[in-house]
Amino acid sequence: MEMIHLAHGNGGVEANELIEKVFKKHLGEFIIAPGEDAGIFGQHAGKKAYCLSTDSYVITPIFFPGGDIGKLSICGSSNDVAMMGGRARYLSVGFIIEEGFEISKLEKILASMKEEIAKNKLEILSGDTKVVPKGSCDGIFINTSVVGEIEKEGISSKNLRKNDAIILSKDIGRHGCVIFCERNEIALSSSLKSDCESLYPMLEEIFASSLPIHALRDATRGGLASVLNEWANASHVEIVLEEASILVEKEVRGVCEILGLEPYSLANEGVCVLALPEYAALDACKMLNAHPIGKQARIIGKVLEENASYPSVILKNQWGGKRFLEYPQGELLPRIC
Repeated sequence: MEMIHLAHGNGGVEANELIEKVFKKHLGEFIIAPGEDAGIFGQHAGKKAYCLSTDSYVITPIFFPGGDIGKLSICGSSNDVAMMGGRARYLSVGFIIEEGFEISKLEKILASMKEEIAKNKLEILSGDTKVVPKGSCDGIFINTSVVGEIEKEGISSKNLRKNDAIILSKDIGRHGCVIFCERNEIALSSSLKSDCESLYPMLEEIFASSLPIHALRDATRGGLASVLNEWANASHVEIVLEEASILVEKEVRGVCEILGLEPYSLANEGVCVLALPEYAALDACKMLNAHPIGKQARIIGKVLEENASYPSVILKNQWGGKRFLEYPQGELLPRIC
């Protein structure tokens, strides 16, 4: 690996290689939550634990059906905190703005951030703005860090167990499909929008319940395929999915068929995957179904084997045929978040 390529930002094989072989070589000894969406701290007897997530948003185009870079920056970091069982509380935000960027666009972005900040009941702890010469960045980049309070303990990509049910919160591939079509000026005769949403409101009831959640992850870069392969490798398990149970909107499926894309590898920004004991799966689905964001939630598969010699994700079709759902490779679509 002699230089950085776009594929190193895809959330798949190349991104994992960059982290493992370069970043961890120098910084690994200081990382307290490798492979997780946020780091947990402050765990002491009788005291509440907290978690922290940070992310940078460089999406193009910055405005898209269903959201913009501002909404995405708040949803994205808040969701990463929620994926560790946390409720987002505090926000730090940094802006890198290109010289010549229109104030009207900035105000539109800030308005959507305000709406999502209010929805999540966040408080801003700190902020920063840098303006760089024209050509130094593409309009505007945003970094957000969110601190949350842990409400549900024990969630980790390393915690999957035999017979765990795998639950998907809604249909997949919307965000990646919308961004691809916008960027390539592919007209869709539909109202398809990005699924960009804050997920905590849907998960709040489950966090307050006694249901054990072993793993929880939002399927962003690399999509469903990336999440489940990360889990399989981290927990050394074999996961089998029922293809017929995974919802894909016809517009998304159509774009994938025309362009030869896999909907399982397309990015989402308001979709999460849960792993929990089989006995608790139906109750979890009922709780998710009660919220508008989770009305499509359903069981899509299960963990078949622990301590697997070959950790893997297998996709089974309605006729009984099986194939491996591989870890995404290459760069399908750069800068989708």
